[in-house]
Amino acid sequence: MAESSYPFDASNSSGGTAVVSQTQWQDMAVRWAPDGIDYRLTGPSPTDLPFSAAVVNGRQVQVRSGAAWVGGFYYRSTATVSLDIAETTTKARKDLIVIRLDMAQSAARLAVLKGVESATPTEPRPTQVRGAIWETPLWAVDVPAANGAVTVTRRGPFAMPAPVAYPWGAEDSALLVPRNTLAYDLDANNDGGQQEAWHGHDGYAVTRHLGKSETYTPSTINTSFQLPSADRVGRWRWIAPNVMWFQITIRNSLDQGAMVKGGEWRVGVTLPRKCNPRGIQVLHGYMSNPDLSGNLPNMISVTATTEPGTSTLLLHTPNNKTPSEGLDGLRGFPAKSTYSISGVLEANELKE
Repeated sequence: MAESSYPFDASNSSGGTAVVSQTQWQDMAVRWAPDGIDYRLTGPSPTDLPFSAAVVNGRQVQVRSGAAWVGGFYYRSTATVSLDIAETTTKARKDLIVIRLDMAQSAARLAVLKGVESATPTEPRPTQVRGAIWETPLWAVDVPAANGAVTVTRRGPFAMPAPVAYPWGAEDSALLVPRNTLAYDLDANNDGGQQEAWHGHDGYAVTRHLGKSETYTPSTINTSFQLPSADRVGRWRWIAPNVMWFQITIRNSLDQGAMVKGGEWRVGVTLPRKCNPRGIQVLHGYMSNPDLSGNLPNMISVTATTEPGTSTLLLHTPNNKTPSEGLDGLRGFPAKSTYSISGVLEANELKE
């Protein structure tokens, strides 16, 4: 029959079957059970991983017990398996220790996939053919020339905890699930946008906003007064763990400048989050000053520097009379001027 489907309670004349062959099972199972060791990496440094390996007498690899999915089938070893590594001549070789599923034998076993001797050896590619041989790597074996002692490096893939989602409050809830879990805050209560977050060994951090950028109202720093909030516009979003993108526009629509207050020598603006405390980060923006207010040019390059560990961004501009003097502190936001800056900064959500 040209059309078939399975498995059902009973076979029927429409192509449905109750019993599946091992090949049909494989066609299904590789979709829901990708290759991997049956062990979830939920901590930063597991101490007793399945299929641990040790080299014995320089030429033999002993692989401890473990379980894994291989080509849609389940494999389990309950005892240590010893594998001999073939000798080399004048050149080195790289082998793989694999779980080899042989559909013709209806079984899976540990095996050594032998590489090719070469001056620059590479690891062989596992065979993965449905209905025939399907191999999943566990260890790479470096085999030196002239029968030198072999060494092994782990290659077996592991499962991670499945992602979880919450209608809101993902940060507190994610602390109750295994580490290394991706969590999604779907923001059903509209209090911060839809977010993806990661709970790893460094702590909880939003990895990215999934919707529109968030808005905030930046303040000016060290100015004699604050400009109207409608003229202080900020947008921002998480773009990676502990990394934010932001954009700030400060418009002075007044006939007077919002200048530096007494005792200070430069002005600044506030960021949406505190920046990393381990160093100064530098960005560049510009100021449009069409009326040449404050004896400044009509277009001004502005260099911004972070105050480590704070939400402060301090502003500097080239000396407008003598460029060789370098940067001076920006003395304010002149009348009818507009300051704009955007960029990417490392934040301090992980409390360094």
